[in-house]
Amino acid sequence: MTAPARRLFGTDGIRGTANRAPMDAATALRLGQAAGRIFNRGVHRHRVVIGKDTRISGYMLEPALTAGFIGTGLDVVLVGPLPTPAIAMLTRSLRADLGVMISASHNPYEDNGIKLFGPDGLKLSDAQEAEIEALMAGDLACALVPPARLGRASRLEDAPGRYIEAAKQSFPRGLTLERLRIVIDCAHGAAYKVAPTVLWELGAEVVPVGVGPDGFNINDGVGSTAPGRLAEIVRERRADLGIALDGDADRLVLVDEKGAIIDGDQILALIAGSWHAQDRLRGGHVVATVMSNMGLERHLKERGLGLLRTAVGDRYVGERMREAGCNLGGEQSGHMIMTDFGTTGDGLVAALQVLAVLVEEGRPASQVCRRFRPLPQRLVNVRYTGASPLKDAAVQREIAAQEERLGERGRVLIRASGTEPVIRVMAEAEDETLVNETVELLAEAIRSRAKVPA
Repeated sequence: MTAPARRLFGTDGIRGTANRAPMDAATALRLGQAAGRIFNRGVHRHRVVIGKDTRISGYMLEPALTAGFIGTGLDVVLVGPLPTPAIAMLTRSLRADLGVMISASHNPYEDNGIKLFGPDGLKLSDAQEAEIEALMAGDLACALVPPARLGRASRLEDAPGRYIEAAKQSFPRGLTLERLRIVIDCAHGAAYKVAPTVLWELGAEVVPVGVGPDGFNINDGVGSTAPGRLAEIVRERRADLGIALDGDADRLVLVDEKGAIIDGDQILALIAGSWHAQDRLRGGHVVATVMSNMGLERHLKERGLGLLRTAVGDRYVGERMREAGCNLGGEQSGHMIMTDFGTTGDGLVAALQVLAVLVEEGRPASQVCRRFRPLPQRLVNVRYTGASPLKDAAVQREIAAQEERLGERGRVLIRASGTEPVIRVMAEAEDETLVNETVELLAEAIRSRAKVPA
């Protein structure tokens, strides 16, 4: 049976401008009621965990969701600002029926989003999200329970400590971060307290950045999408490593001691090599998305390992990992899923895996974290309004022409963003000039057929 179409949910939950549909209190209330109806099954007392990042709009969405869940008979456990992986972990630990993370990840404060996790700590499937949407579109009066069955809300005060301990457990026993100076950029986001604490408790000298959230400064010139300032601080403080998390701390980029950026592909290669040497890498493959560099694929192949590619989105990476029996997967953007330690991307735990290799090898990050030579790759975003220009015949002809031109020398990837009206144009090949020419031709073809926002 084909699942109903999804309109609210994108590749990573629901996302939009705060206080505008669908990211307003009214929609959040209905989402809580619909999800509550679906997950309020069975005779046990039902429970939902709600976490958030530091956006000002979280104060609006959190109580709206809480009201929706309570009205359908679910007890609500509020944990405040915590990373997305902490919410997935607590959902399982507390044996809750549902976990909710209020965050728009790396987006600016004006946006917000809602991600849902099932009792297994995994993001809901497309079919489950479609079922929730279908209920939201109808009359939700049937979801409301009588007064005697209303849920209750409580706050879990030790939630940060639970995640801190879980993160520390991922770092090898017998190793310490003593004598390492680490700059940690928390993007003024969800990990602003827990990430520096974990590093300090493991022995590092910690230089915190982006740890003063005010509701408006999340991801503003800081975090994994803006690592420039982090690189400057690493050089200024002569640090051994810089770590940049995003707003909900489910992804990261690194900066070596020279200030050079280390992306998710290099992190995947490093962790895969370390785990493979320890006979810890399961499935004989690493899972990544179509965006990962061909250099990573070649690097793994030389070591007898394979690369399985998926659509963009850490949920799809996780699904493929489970299908293939793999315990390591991720995205070039820095989402790292390590099922030995959790069910979703965890930037801090991924950083700890890299730090373990740094400690064991005793060499600088500039040497340890450069595992392969990436092929020249360029990505351009083309914004549009109205219908997608990818449906235009002229655009399709240009894409086919550029694919034929590259042949086996490289590849072209054109995809629509799942969270915003943007077409992502990427090309990759041995020849950088050819890559730039290909991207420019494709981007211009799309722009010429797109309604560009004013």
